[in-house]
Amino acid sequence: MAERTKYILDENDLPTQWYNVIPDLPEPPPPPLHPGTREPVGPADLAPLFPQALIEQEVTSERYIDIPEEVLEVYRLWRPSPLFRARRLEKTLGTPARIYYKYEGVSPVGSHKPNTAVPQAFYNAQEGVARLTTETGAGQWGSALAFACAQFGLECEVWQVRASYDQKPYRKLMMETFGATVHPSPSELTESGRAVLEQHPDSTGSLGIAISEAVEQAAQDPDTRYALGSVLNHVLLHQTIIGEEALRQFRLAGDTPDLLVGCTGGGSNFGGLAFPFLREKLAGRMDPVIRAVEPAACPTLTRGKYAYDFGDTAGLTPLLKMHTLGHDFIPDPIHAGGLRYHGMSPLISHIYELGLIEAIAIGQQECFAAGVRFARSEGIIPAPEPTHALAACIQEALRCKETGEEKVILTALCGHAHLDLPAYGAYLAGDMVDNELSDAVLAESLATLP
Repeated sequence: MAERTKYILDENDLPTQWYNVIPDLPEPPPPPLHPGTREPVGPADLAPLFPQALIEQEVTSERYIDIPEEVLEVYRLWRPSPLFRARRLEKTLGTPARIYYKYEGVSPVGSHKPNTAVPQAFYNAQEGVARLTTETGAGQWGSALAFACAQFGLECEVWQVRASYDQKPYRKLMMETFGATVHPSPSELTESGRAVLEQHPDSTGSLGIAISEAVEQAAQDPDTRYALGSVLNHVLLHQTIIGEEALRQFRLAGDTPDLLVGCTGGGSNFGGLAFPFLREKLAGRMDPVIRAVEPAACPTLTRGKYAYDFGDTAGLTPLLKMHTLGHDFIPDPIHAGGLRYHGMSPLISHIYELGLIEAIAIGQQECFAAGVRFARSEGIIPAPEPTHALAACIQEALRCKETGEEKVILTALCGHAHLDLPAYGAYLAGDMVDNELSDAVLAESLATLP
């Protein structure tokens, strides 16, 4: 019998609980602070933005949270997602390493983002909310929330980072097809948007600016709440369904990862895969190295400062203790739009500070080279974001080729690039450059930390 390449769970094997890593950590993460009082934020401070159920999940000390049946029903449209053994990539690399990838591109919008968009829309609908506002970088999160809002009868309004809005018109069309209203950010519709445009009329935007616009709109309307696609604890909680499935699939494969690699922007895809494996590591049941990979143009973990900072540019959000490049930081408009956030998830930042994970940064040319190599061997064109993880996988697999080590590598292929092909066009035409963050720009941005 031929060796398996694809490990698929039945619908009946779909995990029915999300995993909260915080109770298993050696010490809890620092709390968010109120921007005015500098005191820890309480549930009442978050009520204008989030429904009660999500606020409870944000601060819970429970290890497991039951997934509502209504959410599981929508999950079953694409979950459980497949785990693949990348045999053809291994062959082209000539490596003794065994490479696996958990593929989230099978979702309705082609990425991992609906894993949290669906529960967020569900809990808001349950509380009688009429409309959700949000930001989006590459458009993956906006597409996911638009899809989720359509499932539960909510209106959806999206501020898309201007660089991405211009580069990726089909993302806008996807959001509009699902029923969302989409604005380029910065826009003239909000005070925070107008303030940016006054100083920088041709601003390419940032996730921080788009967050300010979406939060401002939500805070002014009692029937509207805000939804976030990454960074916060409840978002990473929902994404742990990825890692929970992957653990079951590794049991099917009869294998255990030695190295787990994920791309990191705000941290949701990385945390979603890594946290269940980190639980197993902390319990002594396995011992994988867990490696976060970020773009050299926006290197929060590897070069950012671990400090309290705003989650948005205008300073409307609570202060979060995280690895940050400064809330005023405007990254170069690199093609991996989903990795262009100025801060890293506070939970991942904390886990990095505890020494439980490591981080590296890679330039986008090496990443796209890895994406092309993967596409030509495995047949899936990866979104620009996971090419960072693939580049790190290939680096490791080639090291194994030199040492003869039969290392088991797992990565999260968090989405496909069907709507990101112009980025590959730029790479293939030789028009892509590596944008390294200069020390001067970083120092200037960090000078504005609160």
